Amino acid sequence: MPRLTGKTAIVLGASSAGNMGQVIAQRLIEEGATVLVAGRKQDVLADFATASGCLWAPCDITDEASVNALAETGVAAMGGIDIAINATGWGLLKPFLDVTREELDAMTALQLVGPHQFFQAMVRKMATSLGGRGGSLITISSATATIMLNDHAIYMGTKAGTDHIVRCIAHEFGQEGIRANSISPGLTDTPMNAEAKQVPGLFESFRNSYPLGRWGTSEDVAAAVAFLASDECFMTGENLQINGGLTLRRNPTRDEINASVAKAMSEG
Repeated sequence: MPRLTGKTAIVLGASSAGNMGQVIAQRLIEEGATVLVAGRKQDVLADFATASGCLWAPCDITDEASVNALAETGVAAMGGIDIAINATGWGLLKPFLDVTREELDAMTALQLVGPHQFFQAMVRKMATSLGGRGGSLITISSATATIMLNDHAIYMGTKAGTDHIVRCIAHEFGQEGIRANSISPGLTDTPMNAEAKQVPGLFESFRNSYPLGRWGTSEDVAAAVAFLASDECFMTGENLQINGGLTLRRNPTRDEINASVAKAMSEG
């Protein structure tokens, strides 16, 4: 029997075709869960839901009312929420001194305030003292919340902050039957990184940083999500480094990346 049979799940951040959220949702469906995908692009969500046989609902993680409505929809449509996954993100790469106040506010809203709102809404539906049945909260963080990468400060800072919010939830709501964990991929072959992958030598500059010899895939992350979502998981308040050992080493420096790109372009 699939290990998530009878479970219900919300995956927020699944409104780009083939993105990590959609891959996670598909894995949960294969594991037997009833899944509701959410995000801002309603046409993409509807297409995915039709193709995958799941439910969908619009949601903007930066809008508290929208997040609360998603929680209500999840309970109404599925009878409760056992698994709630935040897979939203914006990979802003910009020199520290060039980041604007508008970008700072947007990144904070998306990757710190928004997840906090999402967790609050889900905890209210999962807490056993509030009529819930417990559950698993999972958020997608980043290896760069732990190790350095140039031109990524506000992304890294908000991801690290959210990791600590997850730890607080795990500490405070374990007695309510709620587990909370985060997952940290490294460089991952996703639609968000499609433009970067087209730059000759850029992805290759990271390869030597991975003891397992390759960068990650969304399927690697989805496999970890399936474990964290299951009743087999006796873990909470942890950050799983699903990145092939990257955090044992380091990301390449700006000079190393530039050298790899220059070499690839000269050879091409």
